[in-house]
Amino acid sequence: MNRILHLALGLLLLSTPLVRAADDDAPPNTLTDAEKAAGWQLLFDGKTLDGWHNFKRDGVRPGWQVKDGTLACVDPHNAGDIVTTQKFDWFELDLDYNISEGGNSGIMYHVTDAGGAVWATGPEFQLEDNAKASDPIRCGWLYALYAPPVDPIRAKILDATKPAGEWNHVRLIVSPQKCEHYINGVKYFEYVLHSPDFNARVARSKFHSMPHFAQEDLGYIALQGDHGSVAFRNIKLRPIKSE
Repeated sequence: MNRILHLALGLLLLSTPLVRAADDDAPPNTLTDAEKAAGWQLLFDGKTLDGWHNFKRDGVRPGWQVKDGTLACVDPHNAGDIVTTQKFDWFELDLDYNISEGGNSGIMYHVTDAGGAVWATGPEFQLEDNAKASDPIRCGWLYALYAPPVDPIRAKILDATKPAGEWNHVRLIVSPQKCEHYINGVKYFEYVLHSPDFNARVARSKFHSMPHFAQEDLGYIALQGDHGSVAFRNIKLRPIKSE
């Protein structure tokens, strides 16, 4: 990363709220006492697939494995999308992901069983290798709906991702007031579910033909597992009370 990009990202960080500080000394897939007191919960214990199952079926297909303390899609041809057992409405989600070269994955939320696929009901926080993935929807974007602004220094759309094979950090806030997307501490954008702007974007997108898309405020969190290898760790969620 060159010096100009460092400066640009630094300015963006100064203009956005700080993310929750991580405890670098804490073991992976654990909660600190402070996190427990703040209401955070683990969605992956680092040892088992407890709390997850494939969409609309029992159990987890063998393409998903617990590998070296990660929840890993090691064979996308035999993995499919997985969802949490528990449903969530408003929350802050933190996780780390490491994607393969050319890989493509995603995090969907408010997923319900009404659709034939997780993306037919749940908005998607896109994950991919921005350098080599074929999908033009880049990492951190809300799929087909919202993209970050152009970095005025580089004259390119903001990209705070690290290369494939390195760990990246996601922060996703979903609340009635606004939703926010962060990659590696850099805020990409915000939006309001069900707002006139959000609804207009849905109407112009491929989702306009999906009657159940983004209709519910309670649902599963899903991880996509059919577009390449990807690993997740430190999957943590803090519920947010609606005002």
